[in-house]
Amino acid sequence: MIGEAERSKLQVGYKQTIRALNENNAFKVFIAEDCDSHLKNGIADIAEKTDSQIFFIPTMKELGNMCGIDVGASCAVILK
Repeated sequence: MIGEAERSKLQVGYKQTIRALNENNAFKVFIAEDCDSHLKNGIADIAEKTDSQIFFIPTMKELGNMCGIDVGASCAVILK
């Protein structure tokens, strides 16, 4: 789901994702379904308003693995 060409534009974590969304610089947003509901809902709401593509990943661990890190991640973003 994250292509090799997109890896250079990948940012992982809540703060980075929110910053990219607020700056309207998010192309794709990945959200772990098992993260805190207020984080998940807040990120999804902002992503919908900015017309960013939203992808829900079942677990934080799976999202972390997709991003190439050894820990779980609540969210990640591919920049425009």
